[in-house]
Amino acid sequence: MNALVPLPVLLPLCVTGLKLVIGPRLHRFQRFISLAVLGAVLVLSVLLMVAADRHGPLSVHLGDFAPPVGITLVADRLSGLMLTVSSAVTLLVLVYSLGQGMADRDDQAPVGVFHPAYLILVAGVSCTFLAGDLVNLYVGFEIMLVASFVLLTIGGTATRIRAGSTYVIISLFSSVLFLVAIAMTYAVAGTVNFAQLAGRLQEVPIGVRTLLEAMLLTVFAIKAAVFPLAAWLPDSYPTAPAPVTAVFAGLLTKVGVYSMLRTQTLLFPGHRLGDLLMLAALASMAVGILGAVAQTDLKRVLSFTLISHIGYMVFGIGLAGRGSISGAIVYVAHHITVQTTLFLVAGLIERRDGTTELTRLGGLAKSAPLLAVLFFVPAMNLAGIPPLSGFIGKFGLMRAGVDAGGGWAWALVAGSAATSLLTLYVMAKVWNLAFWRDAPPGAEAEGVVLESAEDDEPGDDEDAEGAGAAGGAGGAGESGSGKATGSGSGLPVPAGAVVSAGFLGQSITTTKRLPWPMLAATGVAVALGLSYTVLGGPLTTFTQAAATELLARTPYIEAVLGR
Repeated sequence: MNALVPLPVLLPLCVTGLKLVIGPRLHRFQRFISLAVLGAVLVLSVLLMVAADRHGPLSVHLGDFAPPVGITLVADRLSGLMLTVSSAVTLLVLVYSLGQGMADRDDQAPVGVFHPAYLILVAGVSCTFLAGDLVNLYVGFEIMLVASFVLLTIGGTATRIRAGSTYVIISLFSSVLFLVAIAMTYAVAGTVNFAQLAGRLQEVPIGVRTLLEAMLLTVFAIKAAVFPLAAWLPDSYPTAPAPVTAVFAGLLTKVGVYSMLRTQTLLFPGHRLGDLLMLAALASMAVGILGAVAQTDLKRVLSFTLISHIGYMVFGIGLAGRGSISGAIVYVAHHITVQTTLFLVAGLIERRDGTTELTRLGGLAKSAPLLAVLFFVPAMNLAGIPPLSGFIGKFGLMRAGVDAGGGWAWALVAGSAATSLLTLYVMAKVWNLAFWRDAPPGAEAEGVVLESAEDDEPGDDEDAEGAGAAGGAGGAGESGSGKATGSGSGLPVPAGAVVSAGFLGQSITTTKRLPWPMLAATGVAVALGLSYTVLGGPLTTFTQAAATELLARTPYIEAVLGR
């Protein structure tokens, strides 16, 4: 079984090489192998999770080089669960993207872009979850950074390039800080292997150990978008295509949370920065949810709620008890699924009505009841309505806070309750504006062209019109309206047109008949979120065992070092 541990990383990378050789040709084969490899990664992830639960952590030293020389990959309960949830989500998002027609338009690029970049992203996420040392954790982050920049800037519009540049600058800063922290760790401990560091860091002077802990927490807090290091997120994610935004919002920030969980329990037990973490958690909850209250665009609302709910996970890490760690793990799994689902629904709304601006939406509960259900269920789940999984995670965290006692713990219990109520208010606001009220005048958007080429030259009017006519399933071409959405096209922008829907410079035309793969993938994502409720007992038992294993540290160390 140990031989399976590297496969979630190796399979996507090997298939990426094959796809780069194929290039833009053989579209059906491209789709098939993408779906096949992500399906295989999901199966492998489930096998690793079950094996880790039954037999303890699994480890493999690539090339049979023992630490600290070799590359060590480790799968325990925590990494197995994270792999399983992330694999399921990335597979669903790929199905969704195929339905939207994103990957089919790779023929406009010199080589197929979306599929290879997406698979590299999956490999980076898997590498991060399985990394057994700081260097390979860094490598996983950098793999994700390269792939995510490509995905974030797909289409080459000014808006996406600007947002992507901000994302890359922030990520590069955190990468440099991570490298400095790795170098300092190696200088004082002579290794970067987690299992060896677990023992050696306890012999390091307390001041140096606290400095290393602070540096690593800063790096991971940037990745996780913990306030005050989250300013980059609301402007970066909403500009990307809907599937890209969904997988970024649901998954990439949780990689930072996972890294905090791993290092705080394994390397810095009894950490001295618990109060600082709880302060950051409370600030993230408050600032994030208040930002969401102030927004009128659905994507930005969801981006701010993302920041807010990261605070729940940091709350559990800061308390550092068995109950709080278990609650944090439950909430990470819940939030990956629910946040991804809500962004997929936002993409469906944008595809149907041409906008995610709430002031321009209305009447969706009557005109699109299936879409209303797909939004309502995960929205209530995010708000923590009993007995949904959001309630299970929040209740576990708040109970752990009550049991721990102390000023910060009680403040976070109160902040968690207030944030949950405000999340319910925000979701009710979205429901009332977009679904429940009557549609505002002029909100009809059938056939509106969603064009990403906002930086066309003024003389390119005919090209913009031609792209609009060819971009969708009969919408713009049949309307004959001649309206384009590029800011430089010289033509009026239709109500509701946005710059985030196009892909690789192509146009997408709104339609009331949504592609069935998009609906099916979103529906399965909703069902996956509900399954955490149905399986709440086994899930909680599993996460409690994972928390016990993390805090004990011995099973992990023995699996890696063999003693």
